[in-house]
Amino acid sequence: MGYLALLRAPHVTRLLLGTLLGRLPAGMTALVIALALREAGVPYGRIGLATSVYALAAAVGGPVLGRIVDRTGQPRVLLASAVVAGGGYALLALAPGSPVAAPLGAAVAGLAMPPLEPCLRSLWPDVVEDEQLDTAYAFDSASQQILYVAGPLAVAGIAGLFGAVAALWVAAGLGLAGALVVATAAPTRAWRAPAREQSAGLLGPLRSPGLVLLLIGLAGAGWAVGAQNVLFIAYAERHAGALPGGGGTLLALAALGGLLGALAYGMVSWRRSTATRTWVMALAMAASYLPLLTLPGPYPMAALAFLSGIVLAPLLAAAFVLVAELAPTGTVTEAFAWLVTLFATGNSLGYAVSGHLAEGSSLRPVAVCAAGGIALGALVLFGARRWFRSAPVTPRVEPVPVG
Repeated sequence: MGYLALLRAPHVTRLLLGTLLGRLPAGMTALVIALALREAGVPYGRIGLATSVYALAAAVGGPVLGRIVDRTGQPRVLLASAVVAGGGYALLALAPGSPVAAPLGAAVAGLAMPPLEPCLRSLWPDVVEDEQLDTAYAFDSASQQILYVAGPLAVAGIAGLFGAVAALWVAAGLGLAGALVVATAAPTRAWRAPAREQSAGLLGPLRSPGLVLLLIGLAGAGWAVGAQNVLFIAYAERHAGALPGGGGTLLALAALGGLLGALAYGMVSWRRSTATRTWVMALAMAASYLPLLTLPGPYPMAALAFLSGIVLAPLLAAAFVLVAELAPTGTVTEAFAWLVTLFATGNSLGYAVSGHLAEGSSLRPVAVCAAGGIALGALVLFGARRWFRSAPVTPRVEPVPVG
């Protein structure tokens, strides 16, 4: 009943669907850039450069756009960024083989990616009742698991039917459509961040030691997920034909575990504090990764993939609430953008390091890389307990009525 009540609340379904639509390009872009450039005959070195430029630009642009949202509101930033990002996708689509236009288009698309994730998470306290907040963040977290699967599938389907360049145009259109749906919603137009603390200064939300430690811990979780993805792909290659669907099946099972874990998390009335839930979930995620070190046969490995995914989404759902509690007044959207950036950065580093390790004769170092990332992240979160307990709670701001 918790999710039904949530979806029946005014504006919730529109905001969720619009945000999912607009965030789908984030799950498509790295793959579609690689396919479009390869289709144009670009060597792998330049493909790697373009995808890296996109990831770096997105990591930089997210917090910047989040800070602008906190200062000016959401609609103008969402729409303007979607238009600019669409221009980046268009440049990629028109000149995928150009050594200048392709990385430039990737940089623009990443830098201006609409900050739909942080904007939605800033909106939740004003859209739902306090007792529904955990459920809203859990549903939000569960939707990410859908994007992990839907993004690559959408690219594969569109590229297979119409070519990879067509998928670039689709990504541009989806980003603009999603931003338009969210930006024109009444809660988005009414939302205003509380007055920014003077002491926030240039660091903004990073002035909060508790928030910085939380972000570092979540970067460890991102590292673990990136390394785990490489582990599953490499494992499937070494057990070719033994598991239907290969690495894709293992990745899908982990995403399914995350989806079900998030839905279960949102149905529980938690009595423990958000801070306690966050570090407990991180320790549980670390424990769920340890069995991967055994590298069992294909079907037990499939079961372990599902198990390893269960706690990620609940961890993120708890962390979303904690970010809002830890962020200094007037910086909450930027704080959520930093969460996206640090998780994605950890994810990319986990991919890079484990990819190098996977070239060896044994996959155990890759499994250690994955388990070690979340173990270190969990230890950081456990050690930061006192910083979490002493954090001031960001005040709830009632929306301005819209005529």
